[in-house]
Amino acid sequence: MVKSLIRLMGVLVVALMLTRPALAVEPVYSDFFGKAIGGYDSVAYFSEGKPVEGSKQFKHQWNDATWYFSSDENRAAFIENPEKYAPQYGGYCAWAVSQGYTAKIDPNAWYIYEGKLYLNYNKSIQAKWQKDIPNNVTKADTNWPNLLAN
Repeated sequence: MVKSLIRLMGVLVVALMLTRPALAVEPVYSDFFGKAIGGYDSVAYFSEGKPVEGSKQFKHQWNDATWYFSSDENRAAFIENPEKYAPQYGGYCAWAVSQGYTAKIDPNAWYIYEGKLYLNYNKSIQAKWQKDIPNNVTKADTNWPNLLAN
């Protein structure tokens, strides 16, 4: 009985840790190695219409993160106008931000809406996001400053 209760408490603690908002949200989502949006080229979503992995050869520091690009041209475009090419909500999952928390992303779950790049946790979450993009953007725009402040 005691062992079952201890196991249950452990499961609950882990569940709470996984579902609560991050206490200190960095302005840009980066992986374990410090690569913004997992090392993918944010400009390529616009110029090539698909996710393209960036290269160590073409990287740039911006907003406390290292951004990788597939070409010098893409890096130059980003440097000239990072707000145009950087994903919304620092590259965190847009659906999660609309729900009041942050989550990592899959660079293959992306969508450009009204000239802005949105990333999602996975394709399933992306489908939820796309059911009502305007409302989800409104909610996420409202939640994002509060998440950054925590």
